[in-house]
Amino acid sequence: MDKGKRSSGGSGGDDSIYRIPPYYYIHVLDQNSNVTRVEIGPRTYIRQDHERVIFGPQKMIMVPPRNYCIIENPAQKDKDGAVVLDKTGQIKLSHADQEIRLSQDPFPLFPGEVLKQAVSPLKVVPANCALRLRAVLDYEDASGEKRVAGDEWLFEGPGTYIPRKEVAVDETIRATIIKPNQAIKLRARKETQDREGNLRVTGEEWLVKKVGAYLPGAYEEVVDVVNAYVLTEKKALHLRANRTFSDSKGVKRKNGEEWLIKMEDNEAHIPDVYEEVVGVKDIITLNNRQYCVILDPVGADGKPQLGQKKLSKGEKSFFLMPGEKLEKGIQNVFILGEDEGIILRANEGFKDTLCDCERKPGDKWMMRGPMEYVPPVEVDVLTKRKAIPLDENEGIYVRDTKNGKVRAITGVTYMLNQDEELWSKELPPAVENLLMSMKDPLADRGVRGATAVAEREKTKVVTLRVPHNASVQIYDYKEKKARVVFGPELVMLGPDEQFTQLSLSGGKPKRPNVIKSLCLLLGPDFCTDIIVIETADHARLQLQLSYNWHFEVNDKKDEKDAAKLFSVPDFVGDACKAIASRIRGAVAGVQFDDFHKNSAKIIRASVFGFGENQKVRDRFLFPQNNLVITSVDIQSVEPVDQRTRDALQKSVQLAIEITTNSQEAAARHEAERLEQEAKGRLERQKNLGRSRSRESPKGTVGTSGQQCSR
Repeated sequence: MDKGKRSSGGSGGDDSIYRIPPYYYIHVLDQNSNVTRVEIGPRTYIRQDHERVIFGPQKMIMVPPRNYCIIENPAQKDKDGAVVLDKTGQIKLSHADQEIRLSQDPFPLFPGEVLKQAVSPLKVVPANCALRLRAVLDYEDASGEKRVAGDEWLFEGPGTYIPRKEVAVDETIRATIIKPNQAIKLRARKETQDREGNLRVTGEEWLVKKVGAYLPGAYEEVVDVVNAYVLTEKKALHLRANRTFSDSKGVKRKNGEEWLIKMEDNEAHIPDVYEEVVGVKDIITLNNRQYCVILDPVGADGKPQLGQKKLSKGEKSFFLMPGEKLEKGIQNVFILGEDEGIILRANEGFKDTLCDCERKPGDKWMMRGPMEYVPPVEVDVLTKRKAIPLDENEGIYVRDTKNGKVRAITGVTYMLNQDEELWSKELPPAVENLLMSMKDPLADRGVRGATAVAEREKTKVVTLRVPHNASVQIYDYKEKKARVVFGPELVMLGPDEQFTQLSLSGGKPKRPNVIKSLCLLLGPDFCTDIIVIETADHARLQLQLSYNWHFEVNDKKDEKDAAKLFSVPDFVGDACKAIASRIRGAVAGVQFDDFHKNSAKIIRASVFGFGENQKVRDRFLFPQNNLVITSVDIQSVEPVDQRTRDALQKSVQLAIEITTNSQEAAARHEAERLEQEAKGRLERQKNLGRSRSRESPKGTVGTSGQQCSR
């Protein structure tokens, strides 16, 4: 219940007596005139029958010092401060208007008035702050300045802002602190005058570099805080102009122009609003053994000389100007020893001061050490050369770039000149594999399928060690001539020479292209082959034969005689086929029993043939390559048919048994004969003794008897 209200049993507006305390009020509606009036306490109000209390009792609004409130639809008052009434007695209101009331005595709200904003403290603006105010109605302030709706201005602190109904507070602005080596970038929101009195157009930007607190104006906005670039002796600032303007030193800069700011110009530089920082450049330092070539150098007029070059030698320190760049960075001076040189080429005509001669574009020459050399800008360094030391058994292939000739250099220390280059000699893959497999042709001749263990340097002369009692054929494709080298010897191939590769038959029975080799062994050696023959009575036998062979070389200096060695590509297969053919032909006319008994004789006769006096020869010569077969060894004879093999085995066993039995009978017969002979000699001796004893006297007989008994 409201304070002072007494209930009479009806609703809140139907009570008849209202006790209104001090600083309280009520609204009473006269139902006859439809006019609402205000009754203010302290008093006791007795309601009439045609009246009705529609509001209250309500406490009056109290605005303490440094506070305010906003009343909407305020009551109109005259000059004396009295409320103005219309002809019906109704209080006149300023509809859709507002009134800001500051500290005053408590007051009631008249009918129709609305408390739009409750009592609030006034806004205190501290130092380095301001309120941005905007006029919503045209008015004239206390100082006589006229404000038009839309105008903006600042209320700067320190101070207390007294609000007005014609003014709206947009925002609170705080000052920006500018430190040393800092600046703030401002932009004008509309045409205005800055704090230094300079006129600024809409969108214009400028810097404020003064150290301290800066409060932007009503039409100014802070874009950014710009920090200064601190420059040292080793760093410079690369700038570019965004538009044509005059910098802080009064130099006119055109749009797109680039320049450097060094420490001697400014120790700390704050880029202007029309200056774009491209980057920070480091100083370039050259010692007394370095140089560099600058492309598009800046001339005395400060403009780049496009297409030009500039040589800079150490000791020196400098910054690259905008537009300049190093051709190949910082380069070291060429220090050449006695066994070193460099190949040079002229890009344009110039006078060479070292040799006091004119160089034409495209000329190539070599500078040999010992010396220090810095190439001028007209010269390109193609390559650096070093002398190649070569032993007597080492060499390199060198190609002349002018005429294309290739030659082999061996046994000297050689440096390629400007018209020479190393030439790579290509070999067939099979020959390459044989050379780099590191196999000994004599000791490792039984090893098959060895692979290369290293990669050959193709610019070095190809060498091959030919072992004792071996030979190698080399063919020169330029001279169209072959030569044969006998071991022991070190073979070095010329640029146009190639090895003759041997592809021999191998295995048992012989298969072609099994043995790959570059060296031809001269023997004596042996080879083993397995052949199948058929006798006259169609018995098929498998023979394993071993042939001893060697090459017969009468004169190693005779080229024709030496070339015969390589006239047959596969001498092993050719010899084995020829021998097998002879054996098959001879055995085909012999019965199995005869061959079984005389196999060695038949095979030797078929291979070597008969000489004078029908004697078997002791050698078989192949005249094409002077290959000599000296002996044939029959290692095994086996029938191909299993039944023949079993029958032969039985016959052999039977023959062995017969031979054993005959030998046992002969031995037994001989033993019996010897026994009979011994018994006969004994009986004869006994008879002889008896006859002597009869003929001799008694004493003698006694003695003889004793001897006989002994």
